[in-house]
Amino acid sequence: MLAIEAVEVRVGSFHLAADLVIATGARVGVIGPSGAGKSTLLAAIAGFQPLARGVISWAGQDLAALPPGQRPVTMLFQDGNLFPHLNALQNVALGVNPALRLTKADWARVAASLAEVGLTGLGGRKPAALSGGQQSRVALARALIRARPLLLLDEPFAALGPALTVEMLALVARICTGTGATLLMVSHHPADLMAVTPQTVLVAAGVAQAPQPTAALLANPPADLQVYLGGGAGTQPLRSRISDA
Repeated sequence: MLAIEAVEVRVGSFHLAADLVIATGARVGVIGPSGAGKSTLLAAIAGFQPLARGVISWAGQDLAALPPGQRPVTMLFQDGNLFPHLNALQNVALGVNPALRLTKADWARVAASLAEVGLTGLGGRKPAALSGGQQSRVALARALIRARPLLLLDEPFAALGPALTVEMLALVARICTGTGATLLMVSHHPADLMAVTPQTVLVAAGVAQAPQPTAALLANPPADLQVYLGGGAGTQPLRSRISDA
């Protein structure tokens, strides 16, 4: 279980408060207006953003003393953080050993991880020789091989087209189901959350709210979320626009 207890994060004049619990193995979306603190919430969990107060714990262990690399977390950002001078196999291998000192068995695991995301035979290609979808798969393969119980996605598929995004979201769901990983996924797109995350955390007005059923939240969003998603008087109901997506 991920427990975020009486947490406050301050970045300059920005303030985010959070007090919530994520069940082990849950798939939870994170949505809210731009600048509301969605990425800040994930960064605090991953250890990239210090807490002003409060406790973030996993399975009862306070994570405060652990640097990002030692936390039970893998975080994917929008750009995937692939190294352009390394090929796909080497980029995934960084998830095993950042110095790329791997045993024969380790390299076999790396190849298996690439195969798991559908990239068999493409390990020798550098990122520039891969499509956007393939680069996203490499980043997912690296996350998969790290085998951390918490997977945080900060809009890693934002640059992909609709068809590729659907494909990648299905892959994420399959990986989480297979590994039992707990997922927190930031998205601006209601249809993505409906497809992957049965629960969603709304971040708005400086507060990350407790998870609630995604379908219920999006069927009857609060005013600030409705405005952000393009709703309001004279517009098509949000529920209908999701079903049409």
